[in-house]
Formats: sequence, C-alpha cells, structure tokens
Amino acid sequence: MEPFAQLDKIDKRILAELQRNARISNQELADKVGLSPSPCLRRVKHLEEAGLIKGYVTELDASKLGLKLMAIVQVAMDRHTPDRFEQFEATIKTYPQVLECIMITGQSADYQLKVLVKDMDEYQDFLLKKLTRITGVSDVRSSFVLRQILSTTAVPIDNH
Repeated sequence: MEPFAQLDKIDKRILAELQRNARISNQELADKVGLSPSPCLRRVKHLEEAGLIKGYVTELDASKLGLKLMAIVQVAMDRHTPDRFEQFEATIKTYPQVLECIMITGQSADYQLKVLVKDMDEYQDFLLKKLTRITGVSDVRSSFVLRQILSTTAVPIDNH
C-alpha cells in the first residue's frame, strides 16, 4: 500500500484512534469510527498487513524508573564509508540507553542520539566505556535536556 494513497477517512480515523489508545477494544474502536466490529477488525488487520501499523507499545514513565537524565548526543565519524556506518549502526542498536539514533546532515555530526540514563555518572560510563569505543567515532558532543516540552510517537495523519 502506497502511503495515504488508499486510505479513506475511516482508515485515517482508525489510525488516529489507535495512536491515542492502542489498547482500545475493537468494539470501542468500531463505535468511535462508525463501523460495526467485524469490518473494523478487518480494516485494522489490513492496515497491519500493509505495514502501516508496525506494532503496539506501552509508554513508561522513565523518571519513575529512576531514568532522569536525557542527553542529545551528536556523533561524528572519522570516515564516511558504508562499512563504518554499518558497524556504528549495528553497535548502537545494542545499547538500551539509546532511545533514538538518526543519521543527520547539515551539522558537523553524522548521527544524533537520544540517550536516557539514571544520572551523570551513568552517562559518563556510557560515553567513555561504550560510545567513544565504537570504531570510527571521532567526535561526540552532548547536550542535556532540562525539560521535555513535547514527546510523542504519533504520526500526523490528519493533515493528508
């Protein structure tokens, strides 16, 4: 399915509702989007099979788990070769502290990471014992989040 090409208003409403509450029952979802339960379930299955719905997650309160320090980390690589990038990306995926890793352009860095840890001591361990030891990492610049204003995983679908 090409993105949004075959999505009608009901599909978009289903996706919006599931983004708000992935634990909603099929009956409740059907009621909210104006369908009976069976066609609603068929549509959800179709959206899953088409890959539009990649999965379902539970959002946790990190601070209640003792994870109170978030860092935005820019990482520069020494060489811009496919092997270097592949090795970095494979390694970074093994670190549970890394919530997000994106390749960027327009900066002096090649990657930007969102890292979540307990405190500055744990960040220092992550930085010195893991991140800077990945082959090819030539520079690391860290910024620390003072306050998170907005955090969402919801994709804006109502604008299309």
